[in-house]
Amino acid sequence: MFTDKPKEECGVFGIISPRAIPAVPLSASALMALQHRGEESAGIATFVDGNLKCKKGMGLVSEVFSSDYLEYAPNTKVAVGHVRYSTTGSCNIENAQPIETVHSKISLALAHNGNLTNSAIIRRELVQSGMVLHTTNDTEILNIMIVRNMIQTGELERAIVNAMNFIEGAFSIVIATKDKLIAVRDPNGFKPLCMGKLGDAVMFASETCALDALGAEFVRDVKPGEIVSCDTKGNINTFMLNNAARSGLCAFEFIYFARPDSVIDGISVYKAREQMGKALYMQKPTDADYVCGVPDSGLAAAQGYSQASGIPMVPAFVKNKYVGRSFILPDQVKRENAVNVKLNPIRSTVKDKRIILIDDSIVRSTTSTRIIKMLRRAGAKEVHMRISSPPFRYECYFGTDIDNRDNLVANHYDIDGICKLIGADSLEYLSLENLKAISPTTTFCLGCFTGDYPLPVTPMFKNLFDESNNDRGENG
Repeated sequence: MFTDKPKEECGVFGIISPRAIPAVPLSASALMALQHRGEESAGIATFVDGNLKCKKGMGLVSEVFSSDYLEYAPNTKVAVGHVRYSTTGSCNIENAQPIETVHSKISLALAHNGNLTNSAIIRRELVQSGMVLHTTNDTEILNIMIVRNMIQTGELERAIVNAMNFIEGAFSIVIATKDKLIAVRDPNGFKPLCMGKLGDAVMFASETCALDALGAEFVRDVKPGEIVSCDTKGNINTFMLNNAARSGLCAFEFIYFARPDSVIDGISVYKAREQMGKALYMQKPTDADYVCGVPDSGLAAAQGYSQASGIPMVPAFVKNKYVGRSFILPDQVKRENAVNVKLNPIRSTVKDKRIILIDDSIVRSTTSTRIIKMLRRAGAKEVHMRISSPPFRYECYFGTDIDNRDNLVANHYDIDGICKLIGADSLEYLSLENLKAISPTTTFCLGCFTGDYPLPVTPMFKNLFDESNNDRGENG
C-alpha cells in the first residue's frame, strides 16, 4: 500500500425477498458501492434449491464477478456479500468471506465487519477441544459459536443471541440461511449497519450508499446491540443483546472511511467533513490565496474551510482515476514514488500561491511529506497543512488497521516537529472537542487518538495484535 492511510476491514451486504429475485447481481452492485471498504477480496453467497452456493476470490468485485457470471446467476430469495481488507487474518483466499457452514442442523453464510477482542481466548479453547479451524480470521469463530448454540437450542435467533452475548469487540454482521437473513450490530455500535427496502425485499448494508446504488429506500440504522431477523415470508423480528449502549461508533468513519454520500446513524458524512473543515479554520485562521483538498478524502473538509474563511477553494491536484487505494508496486523504491503516479499538481493553480492544504490524517508522515514536496516543486509559495482529525497515537483493536504506535509519527514529534518534518509552513490538527461536536448526541470511539477504548482489551489479544502488525510489515 503506497499511502500511509488507515484501512477499513470490510463491508457487508445482505438481501432477502419473499420471491426469487436477481439477488446475486443486486449484491454485486451493492458491493461495488462498498468497494472503498475493502479491496483484497470479494464474495457472495446464496441458496439455490436449498443448497448453499458461494463464489469468492481475491481482488475487486468487478474482477471476482464477471458480467457473464452475473448475467446467468439464477434468481434466488436470499444472498449475502462481503468485501474485505484484512486486519485479523492474513490476505489469502482462505480468509475471504462470506464464511460458509454446512451442518446437519443448519447451513449458513456469514459476513463480518469488525474485530473480536476475545477471539484469541475463544480460538485457543476451540483448538484445545479438538476443533479444526480452516482460517485465521475471527469470522470463522463467529460461525462456530452460532452452530454450537444452534445444536443446543434448536432455534437460530436464540443461538445467535447466545453466541453474540459471549463475543466481545466490534461486529456488524449479516447472516444468510435458505429462508432467513439476520443482521447483528455489536452493543457498542462500533461499525455502521443500516436497513433498507426495495419493493418487498429487505436488505442490510454497511453504508447507505449501497442502498442508493440499488435505488432502495433507507428504513433505519440497526441499533447497537440489535439483532434483526427477516424471513422469506416477510416477517421481521428484533432482539437485543446484553449491555447495549451507543458508546463506540468509530469516529474515523466520518473522517475517512465512509463514502461522503453515506449517512451513518443520522449523520451525513459529507456534512460532518464540511463541519470539520470549518472548525479547522476557527481553530487557527490563516490567510492564503487558495484552499485545496487532497483528493478525495480532504475535499469535503476543504469545502468547509473555504466556506468559513472566504478563501476560494481550487483543485491543486489531478488524480489518476485508474489508481485505487490498493495500488501496489513491487519494491520499496517504486512505492516511494507511487504518490506521483496517483496525484499530479496543477502548476498553473499553485505557482506563487499561498496554499491551505487539507487532508484527513497523518499516520507515518510519508505521504504528507511527498505531497508538500510536489507542491513546492510546482512553485507554491507557502503550504499550510490542516488535518481533519486529531493526531494518531494508539492502535485500533476494533477493525481499523492503524499501524503499531511505534510507527505513528505523533508519538515521536510534537506538532511543530511534525510540521518541520513534512516541510509545511504551519500545521494544525482538528481538536478532539471539534471532532466530538459533529454529533453532540453521539459518543464516539476515540481510542486511536486518546488510548481510552469503550471496551477493555485482553493482554493476549494485544500481544497477538502486535505480532500481526509486525508480520504484516510496512503499510505506508
